[in-house]
This record gives sequence, structure tokens and C-alpha cells, in this order.
Amino acid sequence: MNRYALFAVMMIMVLLVAVPVGAEITANVRVDDSLFVTYEFADVDQAVYNQARIEFTAERIPEAIADNLEAKNQAVQWGLGPSPLDFDDANRVIRASFFLSGSSISSFSVNRTTLKRVYEVKSDWRKFRVNLTDNYSVDFAERLAEPVAEWQKVNATAFYYESKETGAPDILFYLAVPASAMEVRAVGDTVFYEMQPYLEDQLLGTPFLILAALVVALVIILLYRKVR
Repeated sequence: MNRYALFAVMMIMVLLVAVPVGAEITANVRVDDSLFVTYEFADVDQAVYNQARIEFTAERIPEAIADNLEAKNQAVQWGLGPSPLDFDDANRVIRASFFLSGSSISSFSVNRTTLKRVYEVKSDWRKFRVNLTDNYSVDFAERLAEPVAEWQKVNATAFYYESKETGAPDILFYLAVPASAMEVRAVGDTVFYEMQPYLEDQLLGTPFLILAALVVALVIILLYRKVR
């Protein structure tokens, strides 16, 4: 066999072994007290889908995220969604959902002047690699490297990014903060927004709370003296 024929045979073998990629991957992130995340792998190749039916678990993605953050000394808490894993056999669609929380994911502080809560939502957790099966993986770290600050802002409270590459699945990523959020902006990979003051924040920021505490203390002292 000459070298050209050998090369042709090798190329055919590569094409036969290579796993066709899925057509589209969509990630939806809804920000609230925690992050509710849904990944959808649509129009997955039949061979990959069949293998994922056996190998892929609901814990696979959140565990990959947690492992990636722990390698950077960042802790994260996660839990599975109400329908953590769904397989749509008719359309070869895989959906996985889970919650993320912790200081490496989101935090807030209170503006002592306006008493509004100022939230910080970090999104660099999205940069991880995950195996759907032993033969099929997706490198979100590479495909979603663009900072959120440079993503499209589809409305006042939502960010959107689309990654398309030849020979790879399209990746669509949506990140939405609460609809009532104000002053929504992104700096690098961190999203900031404000919320109206909570009742407890208003109470802590008012002198009436201190006055009430003094009154209660005075009543206790008077009752104590009367008992004696």
C-alpha cells in the first residue's frame, strides 16, 4: 500500500471514530437568591445520545464546576433542580438543571445611604470542561472566554452570548438577573445590580430601632427593680 492510499485509509478511520457534535448547546442562568442553571444539549448525534443515556448523570455538570472552582481555592454549594435530568428521545435532547450558591458565586452589600442592596454575581464559574460521555466533551472555558461585560445586553436585566465555530456545536448563553433589578451592569465577568431596600435593612438603618431597644431595656430594668 502506497503512502497516499495509507493516508486515505487513516482519514476514513478518523472520520469513522470521530464523534459528530451536537447542533446546539443552550445555557440559561436565572439569578435570584441562588443561581438556577439549565444546560440543554439539542439535536445530539444518535450515537452520542445513546451513550449519554447510559453514562451522563445529573451531577456531572455541577461537579465539574465545583471541581474547577475548588482548584482555584473557591468554594461553591450546589444542588439539583426539581427536574435535574431529562432525556427527550424523540428529538435527542438532554436537559440538566441545578442550583449554584456561595460567596464565590454571588454576594451582596447594603448601601448605607440609599439602603438598597447591591449584588455581585460572578460568572467565571461557566469556564469549565465537561464530558457528556467518554468520547464527547465540551470545553466551555475556551468557547465562553469572552467577558460578560462584552456580551450583548438583550434588555435591561439580561445578557446574551453566542459562540459559533465550524465543526463544533453552537453555544448560546443567557444570564438574567431579577426583573425588578436596577442599575444592572457588568465589569469583566462580574454582574452588578441593585434591589429596593428590604424591611430588615430599613429597620437597621433607622434610629427608631435603637430607640425601641432602649425602651425595652428601660422596661426590663423597671420590672427588675419592682420584683426586688
